[in-house]
Amino acid sequence: MKLQGKVAMISGGSKGLGADLARRFVEEGANVSLCARHPEGAADLATELRAGGGQCLVIGCDVTDEAEVASWVAATVAEFGRVDVLVNNASVLGARAPIAEYPADVWRTVIDVNLTGAFLVAKACIEPLSDAGGSMIHISSGVGDHGRPNWGAYCASKNGLEALSEMLAGELADAGVRSNAVDPGAMRTVMRAEAYPDEDPAGVPTPYQISDVFVYLASDEAAGVTGQRLRARDFEWPQTEGAS
Repeated sequence: MKLQGKVAMISGGSKGLGADLARRFVEEGANVSLCARHPEGAADLATELRAGGGQCLVIGCDVTDEAEVASWVAATVAEFGRVDVLVNNASVLGARAPIAEYPADVWRTVIDVNLTGAFLVAKACIEPLSDAGGSMIHISSGVGDHGRPNWGAYCASKNGLEALSEMLAGELADAGVRSNAVDPGAMRTVMRAEAYPDEDPAGVPTPYQISDVFVYLASDEAAGVTGQRLRARDFEWPQTEGAS
């Protein structure tokens, strides 16, 4: 087990990538703290994780609300005594439209959740992660390293998130906290179906199937890895010295 005894916080943890990362992390020995705007949607997942031997805390939290974020972090530390890993996963898609037609209210909502929310969660986790020498993992996108037409605020938010991840890597290096961004690529989620309604989901991997890179970044094996952008579909577990 690569995450034995670690405590991982996952925002947007009730479904999709967040839920599958919770499953994988528990399989690897971690305890998880999940936040969701509608925590009742995570009740079955929490039952599943506990039945599998993991400890799971589910907290209702709007990541755009600084007080609610602080309460989630405090509840996690009170429950588990530490935080080793943060997965900044909470995200919304918004409109697929050219800028000339993009609704300003939708723009604000997407930036608020995807970028400001990630900032608030990361900021609140700095102290406990510094105590543990922990890892921040920020969920980016294939549109996170360039400007793709008609992706609007989602594209802008993910570009901003990658810059935030690099800033955190530099600012927190002396505290022993790592910060990396991951482009998960195509995966079978509700958000993917909204973005590509004509796509056959059978040809797209599940989030669980691309979860190795997240386990790696959460583990002690990635102790020297920070300020990077990794692509989940290209990831291969590094060979350890002496491995065949």
